[in-house]
Amino acid sequence: MKAQDAYKMMFRDYPDVVTIEQMCEMLGGISTKTGYRLLKDGTIKSFVVGRRYRIPKLYIFEYLEIMERGTANT
Repeated sequence: MKAQDAYKMMFRDYPDVVTIEQMCEMLGGISTKTGYRLLKDGTIKSFVVGRRYRIPKLYIFEYLEIMERGTANT
């Protein structure tokens, strides 16, 4: 099973576009401060609606795959 397929199964209960709080929960309970840093520096792609970040689940999958590849190379 590919990593992205596993992530799709793990996060199937989340909507296709999540909030910062949901993203932090998906990433193992990281702090919202860390979550905002990941969004602001472009590490995880997102868009803003009004004054709130919205993060397509696909971008979280991409981030997790990049992190997985990074740890596999060490």
